[in-house]
Amino acid sequence: MNMMPPNLSTGTAERAWLKILARYRKPDRLRSAFELAVTVIPFAALWALSWAAVEYSHWWGLVLTIPAAGFLVRLFMIQHDCGHGSFFAHRHTDDWIGRAIGVLTLTPYDYWRRAHAAHHASAGNLDERGVGDITTLTVAEYQALSRWGKLRYRLYRHPGVMFGIGPAWLFLIQQRLPFGMMRSGLTPWMSTMATNLAIATIAAGLIWLVGIVPFLLVHLPIVIIAGAVGVWLFYVQHQFEDTHWAEGNEWEFQEAALHGSSHYDLPGILRWLTGNIGIHHVHHLSSKVPHYRLPEVLRDYPELRDVGRITIADSLRCVKLVLWDESRRKLVSFREAHAPG
Repeated sequence: MNMMPPNLSTGTAERAWLKILARYRKPDRLRSAFELAVTVIPFAALWALSWAAVEYSHWWGLVLTIPAAGFLVRLFMIQHDCGHGSFFAHRHTDDWIGRAIGVLTLTPYDYWRRAHAAHHASAGNLDERGVGDITTLTVAEYQALSRWGKLRYRLYRHPGVMFGIGPAWLFLIQQRLPFGMMRSGLTPWMSTMATNLAIATIAAGLIWLVGIVPFLLVHLPIVIIAGAVGVWLFYVQHQFEDTHWAEGNEWEFQEAALHGSSHYDLPGILRWLTGNIGIHHVHHLSSKVPHYRLPEVLRDYPELRDVGRITIADSLRCVKLVLWDESRRKLVSFREAHAPG
C-alpha cells in the first residue's frame, strides 16, 4: 500500500533521502521481463522492416531506423539498470542480460559498468574528474592552457564533435578497447574482447543473411542516431547552468546527487523511450531504483519535480555551457568566462 510522504523540510528531506528511497528499490520481476520484451521485440521488428524496405527498394522505409534507434536507446537504459543491479535485483541475471544487450549497443558491459560506477561515486567532484564523464575544465584551468590546448578543448566541446563525431567514435571505435582501464586487470579486457567477438559474429551472420550493403544502410544509422541521443542525454544530465560541483573536501554525496544531476522533463513518449533517465537526480540519489519506479518517487515527493528541472528548450541552451566558474559556482560559456564577474 502506498503511504503518503511525510511533510519534510528541505534540510530534513536531504538528510533522509537514502532512507526514504529505499522502499522504491525493489523491482517487480514480471514488470522487468515485460519491459525487456516490449523493447527487444519492437527493435527487432523495426530492424527487419527497415531491411525489407531496402531489399524491395522502398527507400522511404529507412525512416524506420529512427524509431529503431529509439528502442536501441531504451535497450541501453535497461542495460544501465542491469549495471546497477536494479533490473531484476539478481546479480547473475542482471549481468548476463546486460552483457547480451551490450552486444547490441556496442558497449562492453563489465568495462562500462566499472567506469559508470566511478562516475556515480564521484559525479560533481572537481578532484575526481576523468572517469566515465564528459571532460569539463574550470575557467582557471582553461586559461592556463596553451593556445593549442585551448583549441583542442574548444574542438572537443563543439556540438558537431560532441554530438556528431564523438558518439560515432565512442561506440564504433573507442569502446573496442578498454581505454582508461588498460592496466586495471583482466576483466575490462575480457569484457571488450568478448563483446567484440560477439558483435563480429552477429554482424557476419546478418551480412551473410541480408548482404553487406543492406546491413550497413540499416544498422549504421540506427547505431549513430542512438549513440548521439545517448551522449546528448548524458550531457544534459550534468551539464546545465545550475549544476553542482565541489572540491574533494567540500563534496558531499547527497548534495552532488540532488543538485548536480538534472531533472530532464521530457514528453511522455520520450520519457518512456529513454527509460525515465531524465529523472536523473533521483537516480543518482538511489541508483538501485528501477527505471520504471522513478516516476513513483516524483509522484510521492512532488518537491523533487522542480529540483534541477530543465525542459527541452532549456537543454538546447546548455550546449554553450563549457567551463565551470568556481567564483560564480556555475557553468558558463567561453564568452562568459572572459566577461567580468
